[in-house]
Amino acid sequence: MRAAFVAELTALLAEDPRTALVLADISADSFAPAAHRHPDRVLNVGIREQLMIGVAGGLALTGLRPVVHSYAPFLVERAYEQIKLDLDHQGVGAVLVSIGASYDRPEAGRTHLSPADVALIDTLGDWTVHVPGHPDEVPALLRATVAGDAPAYLRLSILTNDRPRGNDGSLQVVRDAGPGAPLLVAVGPLLDPALAAVEQLPVTVAWTHRPRPFDTAGLRALAGTEVILVEPYLAGTSSRVVAAALADRPHRVLALGVGREDLRRYGTAGDHSRWHGLDAAGLRRSVTAFLAPWATPSR
Repeated sequence: MRAAFVAELTALLAEDPRTALVLADISADSFAPAAHRHPDRVLNVGIREQLMIGVAGGLALTGLRPVVHSYAPFLVERAYEQIKLDLDHQGVGAVLVSIGASYDRPEAGRTHLSPADVALIDTLGDWTVHVPGHPDEVPALLRATVAGDAPAYLRLSILTNDRPRGNDGSLQVVRDAGPGAPLLVAVGPLLDPALAAVEQLPVTVAWTHRPRPFDTAGLRALAGTEVILVEPYLAGTSSRVVAAALADRPHRVLALGVGREDLRRYGTAGDHSRWHGLDAAGLRRSVTAFLAPWATPSR
């Protein structure tokens, strides 16, 4: 996804003089050719993430469309106050593009883990959040987002589904178990393990790359009594949205995602998926326990 982002943004910088890029050293080598061609619109502020956001806010006030890029914990957590004040409070738009996701680079330690990034962005007003599930989804999402004016967060990961599934961000039914069946909503790159987890279970599976704004109309059309959220970031991030959308009808929600416990260990991204129960086996255990009588293999 990172390579797809670099290639597409390099093309956009050449095509659209409104587009700008602000870096804090991360990926500076990858964007060196673009910086050479567009020195006034590709700015590297060094290891100063808060300044990076402030510069982006200033560029946006001049009419440019800034793209701001770094690892998720540096881009969102470290610079959250500047996002809140220099972008959100000023009413200007920028496109934040992160790499690293929740636990993509665990060998670097806790400083590079950021499962709470989407939850933090969710405290702000009217941001769009895209969580692509495959590298081939990145170019179109980036291009469409840069073409707009609203604030947006594009969350890139090393995790990927087996194939791209592009759409407008509405809930896309991937597996239909019929009316009244429990609904599982998978976000971004967790579709494949979610599908594997509910194999032979009477569960409808829907997918989205856009958890914000959440497709509440689609949710209401698809949801029965049981709703299962499978998100690649902090567990429960979208629970409030689902609860509000279904407030007028009885329902139960199971929110699966990255746990709040600090594991204090390294390992690989695959290890962390397993430790947080986000691999197919872990998801199946959680889903079958939640559904109880629903969790009978279909015949």
